Amino acid sequence: MSNFGWISFVILALTFSSAQAASADTKLLLVEDEICPWCERWEDEIGGAYSKTEEGRKAPLMRMDIDDPLPKGVSLKSKARFTPTFILLIDGAEVQRIEGYPGEDFFYPALNQMLQSAQ
Repeated sequence: MSNFGWISFVILALTFSSAQAASADTKLLLVEDEICPWCERWEDEIGGAYSKTEEGRKAPLMRMDIDDPLPKGVSLKSKARFTPTFILLIDGAEVQRIEGYPGEDFFYPALNQMLQSAQ
């Protein structure tokens, strides 16, 4: 195969890989409880602006109460036991999670690390 052929192959493979990643349904599932002070803190510090961030566009937020059944099409590695728990889902399957909310300074770096490792 000529150099042009290899270059074309690599470009095609990268394009396919990017299209495949873009077509995956990525969501961030927030497992919360109405009496959870850390859930309220997350809502106050991040919740209102999350959908406007790059992370919010990459992984739109889904919410569920910890006592509710899982949304249809969602499968987790284990039941959420703490609130808040943030679970990165790709095509409905859990990839990684953050248990608890220690503050805005930790949340975005942890979420970005999960998003990058999921690519």
